[in-house]
Amino acid sequence: MAPALPATFVEGFHSENYVKSMEYSPFGCTGMMVSKVSLGCGTLSQFYGDLDVEDAVKAVEMAVRQGINYIDTAPYYGQGRSEEVLGYALKNIPRQAFYVATKVGRYELDFGRMFDYSAQKTRESVEKSLQLLGIDCIDVVQIHDVEFSPSLDEVLQETLPTLEELRREGKLKFIGVSAYPMDILKELIARAPGRFDSVLCYSRNTLIDNSLKNYLPFFLQNKLAVICASGHAMGLLTNAGPQPWHPADEQMKAVCREASEYCAQRGIELGKLAMFHFVQLAGPVTFLAGMQTQKLVEINLNAYREGLSVEESEALTHLIKTVFPKIHHKNWEGIEVDRYRAAMKALTNK
Repeated sequence: MAPALPATFVEGFHSENYVKSMEYSPFGCTGMMVSKVSLGCGTLSQFYGDLDVEDAVKAVEMAVRQGINYIDTAPYYGQGRSEEVLGYALKNIPRQAFYVATKVGRYELDFGRMFDYSAQKTRESVEKSLQLLGIDCIDVVQIHDVEFSPSLDEVLQETLPTLEELRREGKLKFIGVSAYPMDILKELIARAPGRFDSVLCYSRNTLIDNSLKNYLPFFLQNKLAVICASGHAMGLLTNAGPQPWHPADEQMKAVCREASEYCAQRGIELGKLAMFHFVQLAGPVTFLAGMQTQKLVEINLNAYREGLSVEESEALTHLIKTVFPKIHHKNWEGIEVDRYRAAMKALTNK
C-alpha cells in the first residue's frame, strides 16, 4: 500500500515521490503530522556567517517541495533577519504546505537586552513575528532558552499565560519550550502539566552527546512532541567547523576539528555523517537541521533517504570508536549562562 500523503501536500506544488519518501508522525496531541526531517532557520541570518539570500529562499522552497513541512525560526536569529528572510520564502509557498514555529524570550545580542520574558514583550514579539513571516497565525510559539530567565516563576506567571491568551485570540495554535540544560526543561514541564504541546532539545542527540535519550521517557509520558534539533552541534560536526561564538571548550573544538580534517582528506562531509546518526534515535517526532543553501538541503535529505556509502560508513565507525571518545566534556552546559550572569552583574555594578 502506498504511503498516505500528509494534509500539507499540495497538488502541483510538491514533488509527490519525494513526499511519499518522507516519514510523517503525530506532533504530540496537536493533530499535526510533521515530517521526520524539519528545517531550522537559525542559519537564515549572519548568525552562521555570510548569507546568500537568493539561495536561502530557494533552499526553503526546495525543502518544502521535497516533503519537509515543519519550519523553525526565532526573533533572536539575526535579530529578526531569519524571520524576515523566511517571510520572503513563504510568499512562494502555499500556506497549507507548511507548519511554522517561532519563539519568544530571547532577542538581542547585547546582554542587557538579550532576554525578556515579560507579558508585554511576549505579546509584542508574537505580533512582530506574524508581520515578518507574513502569516495570520503561527502554528507553534516556543519559550526560548528558559535557563536564562531570572526565575521560572516569571515564565509561568507572565510568558506562558500571555501565550495562552494569544492562542485564545487565534494568533497561535500551540505552545512549546526550549532550553539547552535538560533538567530545567523537566522542571518547567513538571510545574505546568498539560500546558505545553512541544519541547525542543538541541545538540543533545549528536555524535558527541546522547543525553536526550535519558529524558525522552519523561517528555513522552507528558505527551509532548519532542523536537530534536542541531544534530550538527551548531556547526561543530561539519567540515566547515563552528562559528567563533560557539560556546564549546577548546578541547572539544580541537577533537571535532580532527574529525572534520579526517573527513575532508577522504572527500567526505562530516555533516552528512552527523545527520545520518542524528535521525536514528526513536522517540522524537522530528529532527531539525539548519539548511541555508540548496546544497545543504540536498546533503541532509540524502543522508536521511539514501543513508551512507561504504566509505562514509567506515569513516563514521572510525570517528565513533577512535576520535570522539577523546572529548573530555561532552557538552557546554553552564558556560553561556555563567557568561550571561557575569555580564549582567557587571552592568548592575556600573
